[in-house]
Amino acid sequence: MPITLPTDIRSRAVAAIREYLEEHLDATEPVGDLRAGLLLDYFLVEIGPCIYNRAIGDASAYLVERIGDLEGACFEPEFPGWTDRQAGGT
Repeated sequence: MPITLPTDIRSRAVAAIREYLEEHLDATEPVGDLRAGLLLDYFLVEIGPCIYNRAIGDASAYLVERIGDLEGACFEPEFPGWTDRQAGGT
């Protein structure tokens, strides 16, 4: 499944790429939206899956850790009043 960006985020990403390239590279001509967009597409295809997979792995590990402690975090004693009466309480 290819990684896609909503139009507004894509536009902001293209602008950020243009700004970065113009600031950090000695270009003889300005970088246009087309070139920056092609570079963004390349990153989404080649590097995007690495970042996506890492994020999924991190989220999975987080959820497994939380689920492992689910019983301890959410446990409620059953029939608490009955247990008190059996022990000689009220």
